[in-house]
Amino acid sequence: MQKIYDTLKTLNIKYEEHDHPAVFTCVDAAKFYDKFPGARVKNLFLRNRKGDRHYLLIVSDNKTVDLKQLAQQFGEKQLSFASAERLMKYLHVTPGSVSALGLVYDTDLAVKILCDDSVQQHEQINLHPNINTKTITLTIADLLRYFGHTGHAVQFLPI
Repeated sequence: MQKIYDTLKTLNIKYEEHDHPAVFTCVDAAKFYDKFPGARVKNLFLRNRKGDRHYLLIVSDNKTVDLKQLAQQFGEKQLSFASAERLMKYLHVTPGSVSALGLVYDTDLAVKILCDDSVQQHEQINLHPNINTKTITLTIADLLRYFGHTGHAVQFLPI
């Protein structure tokens, strides 16, 4: 988790940090997120059928994701949620705390970022810093700069 904060500092990214009780679902988070400005999102860590391609999907928290349709969109036979072991390997995080900020640990660029294009309608976004008792609010522009620093490109798509 410290690497996330160090990277934000290195990039001079200003953010607001919010402490709250642990949240494991979007329903739990909604109790607190209503007080925070910006996009409320969920981060889904997915893998293809063979397990040789990984995706981090950033999507508005009020949307339902059809994994079958998403798989077809990317020419995959199937997409499913990645295991806790894969989450730890690629993002250094446990289930319930998945965050796009964890991509700083994916130095091999094994994870492709997919983002719901409606997220771009907001100036700010709320993300966990790899722990579900904190939320960081930062600008979308700064998040894209963060991704650029990690070497990850973002593909925006309609969900």
